[in-house]
Amino acid sequence: MKQLIAVCGLNCESCEARTATLNDDDALRRKVARLWSELNHAEITPEMIRCVGCRVDGVKTPYCESLCPIRQCALERKAETCADCGEMETCEKLGMITRNNPEALRNLKA
Repeated sequence: MKQLIAVCGLNCESCEARTATLNDDDALRRKVARLWSELNHAEITPEMIRCVGCRVDGVKTPYCESLCPIRQCALERKAETCADCGEMETCEKLGMITRNNPEALRNLKA
């Protein structure tokens, strides 16, 4: 599986937080922080928008690093992605992503 496919199947390659990090783009960091704050009903600052990818060595957003329940589950199970888990199809944690983003499930099944 491509290294830039996250544990949950999202494509980190198309993530604006990753793009902002790689290009050191503060305007994009501010845009992403504002959008993510609205979507998550939480304060997310531009300084938090630093990530190179879920499964890539390097910096990650605070959420991806230590708060994401899907990534934490995979780390505990020593699974590279949710595709390595027999509960993938019925997992409620993963369902939070795949219900809104069917591409993530397709990425995991590929």
